[in-house]
This record gives sequence, structure tokens and C-alpha cells, in this order.
Amino acid sequence: MNTRTKIAAVLAVVCVSALGTYVWAQQGHGFGPGHMGMGRGMGPGMGPGMGRGMGHGMMGMRGGSASATEMQELHEMLVNNDKIKRSVTNLPNGIRTLTESDDPEMTRILVSHVAGMIKRVEEGRNPRLPMQSPQLEIIFRNKDKIKTSFEPTAKGISVTQTSEDAETVTALQKHAADVNDLVRRGMVAAHETMTRNMGGAMGDHEAMHDGPGNDHRH
Repeated sequence: MNTRTKIAAVLAVVCVSALGTYVWAQQGHGFGPGHMGMGRGMGPGMGPGMGRGMGHGMMGMRGGSASATEMQELHEMLVNNDKIKRSVTNLPNGIRTLTESDDPEMTRILVSHVAGMIKRVEEGRNPRLPMQSPQLEIIFRNKDKIKTSFEPTAKGISVTQTSEDAETVTALQKHAADVNDLVRRGMVAAHETMTRNMGGAMGDHEAMHDGPGNDHRH
């Protein structure tokens, strides 16, 4: 099975899983705080997971070509980074990563996000979000020089990416380290990356917009 077929199969499973969760919730099991964003919480709250920092935290992620679903997944991973376990092995010609979670909903999000990003790289659709790693520019530019394989696990997904091009290998390894930092520090790391990418403008804008009396915690 080639990579594209595997991606399609994984995304199909993710969609079926999401539909099952939605139907289960519709039957009265979960439209409330702490569930994935339906019912009570589509306003300020959206439960502890979707709600923390949704307005303020999402501001700097906008501006690229990511879909609403991709943005929601990204936000969930950043504010619930403590639910994610990730390891990276640097290979002579690339990387091998393992990203997992003990939380079933987070596992679904991880698999969907990773499979979706692999598909984006294959198709050359760089989301160009303000908070993304600068290494992604190189990865998208050199997409035809990258060989990718992946396997879903019981709790997440394992990915191996290799290249014969030295610049691409370096970009893959640096990007993997950047993602590890996002997993470790969540929204704090995301805001730091946005500030760097925008030359400090993000931090200046937020300071002027928020004022001294506003304390946003994520």
C-alpha cells in the first residue's frame, strides 16, 4: 500500500471515529463541558479542552490556508500538550518519530493531524501559519526529495521521513525538535514562535490590545 492510499485509509478511519463520537454525543452522552466542542461551550466555554484560550490563543494561528478542522486540532494539541507523549530518533538520513496519547480523543486528533500534514507536504500545500516552524518552508520546497512512511499505533502514530539531500535532512531534524518543544511547552512555545516569525510584532500587538489588566492563561 503506497503512502497516499495509507493516508486515505487512515483519514477514513478518523472520520468514522469522529462520526461515532458525534452520534454518541447526540444520544445524550456528552454535549457539555470537556467534550469536543459541541453543545454548551460553542461560546466562551467549549469545555476545559476546547475552551482554554480559544479566542486569544487562536488569534496568532490565523492567516494561513489551514481549514477550521485543522485549526481546531492544532489548538487542542497545544492546550492539551500534557496529554501527548512524543519521541524523536535522528537517523543519518532523516528522522523517526513516535507521537502517542493515553487519551482516545487526543489519539484521534494526533493521527488526523499527522496524516493530514503528510498529505499537505505530498501535495505542496504549505499552510503558512504565523506560528509554524521556519523549517517547514524548506520541507515543502523539497517535498519531492523526502520519502515518508508511517504506521498508526494503538495510541498514536509512528512516522519515518528520510532524504538523500543534506539540507532536507537538517530541516526534518530541526522541525522535529521544534515540534518536540511545542509538545513540551504548548501554547507558550507557539506564542514565542509567532513572535519570532513576525519580528516581535505579535508580542507588541498583544501588549497594546490586552492592556495591563488582562491576564490570559492557557
